[in-house]
Amino acid sequence: MARSSILRSQVLRQALGCNKLSPAVSCNLSSGNSSSYETLLSPNPTPSLSHPSPSKPFSSISSNPTTATGFRFSNLPFLLSRPFSSSSGPSNILLIKSENEFNSTLGKVQDESLPAVFYFTAVWCGPCRFISPLIEELSEKYPHVKTYKIDIDQEGLGSVLSKLQITSVPTLHFFKTGKKAVEVIGADVARLKDTMEKLYK
Repeated sequence: MARSSILRSQVLRQALGCNKLSPAVSCNLSSGNSSSYETLLSPNPTPSLSHPSPSKPFSSISSNPTTATGFRFSNLPFLLSRPFSSSSGPSNILLIKSENEFNSTLGKVQDESLPAVFYFTAVWCGPCRFISPLIEELSEKYPHVKTYKIDIDQEGLGSVLSKLQITSVPTLHFFKTGKKAVEVIGADVARLKDTMEKLYK
């Protein structure tokens, strides 16, 4: 990981208080509106989009877990006893490593009307680590649905995150027949399970 990414992660961790012991449901990065996949794939993006510059993907940092959907971790020992993600996941969880890779994957999902989950996460985010085993379990249960894992600290993804207005992690975008059907923000286990069952069973 580049030095700038490590420094950015450390600053975000301190500012957000989001680490593996954090009781927050999600780690909020900045404020924003709903994401726009049409703008992202448009050859001429709308100039009126107000988003941070790619070199600084998150213009403002706030810690406000009340904006996240789902339950709160009221039992910290339960969180600590939950196993975190393993280094090697199922073959249908694919890591997106660049903006070009993200755009080509998104284009394929949309063009071929594929079911897919885009999972925005960060290694320093406690709620992300908490739900990681569940994401792996669901990807095994629904093998026909590809899960694309996007680490927000990956170099070169700043403009993607800005255009999609990813303001908290974990954030999951569920696609059905090539179109975004549901967005889940936060470690809402019940909603994640319910969404997968409703969309992909």
